[in-house]
Order: sequence, then structure tokens, then C-alpha cells
Amino acid sequence: MDFLRPASWEEALAAKAEHPTAVPIAGGTDVMVEINFDHRRPEYLLDLNRIELLREWEVGEENVRLGASVPYTEIMEHLRAELPGLALASHTVASPQIRNRGGVGGNLGTASPAGDAHPALLAAGAEVEVESVRGSRFIPIDAFYTGVKRNALQPDELIKTVHIKKADGPQQYSKVGTRNAMVIAVCAFGLALHPETRTVRTGIGSAAPTPVRAKEAEEFLNAALEEGGFWESGKIITPSIAKQFAELASGACNPIDDVRGTAKYRRHAVGIMARRTLGWTWEQYRGTGRTLEGAA
Repeated sequence: MDFLRPASWEEALAAKAEHPTAVPIAGGTDVMVEINFDHRRPEYLLDLNRIELLREWEVGEENVRLGASVPYTEIMEHLRAELPGLALASHTVASPQIRNRGGVGGNLGTASPAGDAHPALLAAGAEVEVESVRGSRFIPIDAFYTGVKRNALQPDELIKTVHIKKADGPQQYSKVGTRNAMVIAVCAFGLALHPETRTVRTGIGSAAPTPVRAKEAEEFLNAALEEGGFWESGKIITPSIAKQFAELASGACNPIDDVRGTAKYRRHAVGIMARRTLGWTWEQYRGTGRTLEGAA
């Protein structure tokens, strides 16, 4: 196994172009596990730890620009107001040591359906900026996951930045596991209210071959909230609406039985999490004058 260690982003892109099979490594929290268990033996490892721009983040007027290697700890400490769903998800990632090393770019690169960041990114409507020596492009998060541990990257491309719109409403994240962290999710659910567009977005993890949105549940809830005047009045969502939303969210799953849980349990748990996160976010929306202030 050859170890490539570029000193700049341009060198990293050139190395990836010359060695398309090279596996990028930054935090190493996913890749090294696979190597240590001999599940993977790449010909080249492409070390990105010297690339400073991948560890940079910036809060703009409307969006947050998050470098691929920004560690979860920084998201928790500095971006809780702008990215509340992702900050909550970051809290559930492994141990403090792993949170100091791992970043969203690694989750995206691995594209495991159980990756903790995916539901929050789906709910927030993120875009992934990728680059090669041929140029850069933006991939909507909905189009990023293409199969089990597969993504939309071309062989010569690297993940540069994740662009996420600053939260304009409450966001929540829920994960089922044997403990809060240091565990792979049995299933996970993210939900974000977007009052500016009067829409709700979701994200489901570890309950389908890829991270997915519960689109039918979103469509139902968007229509119900609009037709019932809930956005303007802030009145309590009726139990029947919450129940239907939960059932549709459960129906969006396509899980398997494995050592962590059965498919039946995952569907049930996703429905429970959908109902609960809807209740939590809506109470935040109602309790803060229907603005984001104080929701995080």
C-alpha cells in the first residue's frame, strides 16, 4: 500500500487524477477500521490532513460553507445555531476522540447508510461541492447516494465542501442505538422545518440501502400544514396528522434484518422517531414566536 501525502489541494487533485483508485483519508475513522479488519486493502491511500482549506468553515448570509474535514466537535461548538440538526447528529458520533478527528466529508465519502450525518444533511437540503483537475461541480444531497456505500463521485473527484442553508426553523435528530454514542445506529431520523418556504424535509438513516428522505410523508405534512393554516396560527398539530406522518415515514423504509435489529423493528422505530421529532420541532416553532430565535 502506497501512502500519498499532498501538501496542497492542487497536489491532492493531481494525485487523485494520476491514481483514481486512491482512497482519501483525513480523520480515518471509517477507512482505518476497514483496513484494520482487512475488509479493504487499497493500493493507494491519499492523506488529506495537510490540506488546510478542508478544515475551514464560513458562515455566509444564507449558507454555511463546511470544509470536508471540519471535525464534528467544531460543528457542535460553533455551528449549533446555524446547523442545529447536524450539531445534534454530531453529538451522537462515537467518542470525543473520534468527534475531534472525523468530519462530514468522511461520512459522505463512505456513504454508509448508517452514517450519522446523512439524515441531518438530507433534512437540511445540503449540496456537496466536489472537484477534480477537470473542474468543480455541485451535487444535491438527494442525488449523492447511489447505492450501498456508493456515491456520485467520479473516480478522479474529491469532496471539497458541503454547502448547507442556515436553519430558518427548528431542526431535530433522533437515533436508536444501545447507547447515545460509540454505537452504529440501528436507525436514525432527521427533521427540519423550513418556515420560509413552508416545507418540511426529512432524512432517514440505517433503514434502507442508502440514506433516504420520507418524501410521501413530507408531501402529506406540507399539504396538511398549509391547508390547516398551521404555519400562520402555530396551533398544535393534531394527533391524526402526526400519526399519518409517522406511518408514511415508516413506509419510506426498506430495511434489512441484521445483528443490530430486525427490519420490522426499524420500520416501527422510524415511525416513532418521526412522530416525536415532529412534536419537538413544532413545539419549538410555536414557542419561539414562530421564528428561529431560541430554537437551537
